[in-house]
Amino acid sequence: MKALVGIARIFVGVFFIISGFVKMNDPLGFSYKLQEYFGADVLNLPFLQPFALGIAVFVVIFEFLLGVMLILGYGKKFTLWSLLLMIVFFTFLTFYSAYFNKVTDCGCFGDALPLTPWQSFWKDVVLLILILLIFVKHKYFQPLFEPASANKWIVFLVFIGCLGFTYHVLMHLPLIDFRAYKVGTNIEEGMIPKEGELIPPIHDFGFYNQEGDDTEKILNEEKVLLVVAYNLSKSENQGWSSIKSAIEKAKVNGYQVIGFSASGPNEINSLKETYGIDIPFYFTDETAIKTIVRSNPGLVTLENGTITQKLHWNDAGELEVK
Repeated sequence: MKALVGIARIFVGVFFIISGFVKMNDPLGFSYKLQEYFGADVLNLPFLQPFALGIAVFVVIFEFLLGVMLILGYGKKFTLWSLLLMIVFFTFLTFYSAYFNKVTDCGCFGDALPLTPWQSFWKDVVLLILILLIFVKHKYFQPLFEPASANKWIVFLVFIGCLGFTYHVLMHLPLIDFRAYKVGTNIEEGMIPKEGELIPPIHDFGFYNQEGDDTEKILNEEKVLLVVAYNLSKSENQGWSSIKSAIEKAKVNGYQVIGFSASGPNEINSLKETYGIDIPFYFTDETAIKTIVRSNPGLVTLENGTITQKLHWNDAGELEVK
């Protein structure tokens, strides 16, 4: 039994570490998923939506730390109770989502490994069984290192590392891009379903304006700079000065520069007047724009429809133009 508990402890700990890291790599993406869960048609907790990012950061760091603490054998009572309560909650949530078909992708592993609600539910059932085993046989839950104070400092250092990493990816972009719009992707090819798939990796995407659909035209342009902002009213005001400098740099080097947003004409006109940005804007689905780049505003360069660079507004000065 001791060996079985040990195996369960390592398995659950590693699982929580991987799951936490994948979401920690893209906390903004996880916050979008939480907003979906908080919506009126799922949990009906709309008052939590403005706090989704803060909740996302807390959850991913806490999940990662619980995995580390479980493996180290640190804080037995707190760790085991936290794991049990967390997995019970997520098991209920994934069952509710699956049974009532509320959310089609649970977001457990971000964009790295999309799971259907039922797949996620059965995954949580397995984890619940393993955590219950560790919980019941807690006498085998002993510190990995002696003295026990060593584990405390390891957990503290891991916590500081998590804070630093999360801050970095929020102020720049995810370290690893698991999404369909990663650098090197040809958008036209991504809009074609792969064998055995009904929905292509890239969907609900296009360049639309009042005159119609210019998707094919823009994807065939040799050099394009996209100024991406899914919601102009929610965009970071301090980002537009650096974005404006990047726009001028791209124009001088022969790039066609276009804005890409889900905002309406009034917000676009207000932006142009406020920051003196003179570029045409195209519209598309807000979810698609959020997926393209985790920055509002952000920059994306295209060469014949292939993504060659993506930048957070903090890194607009690093724009590479040829």
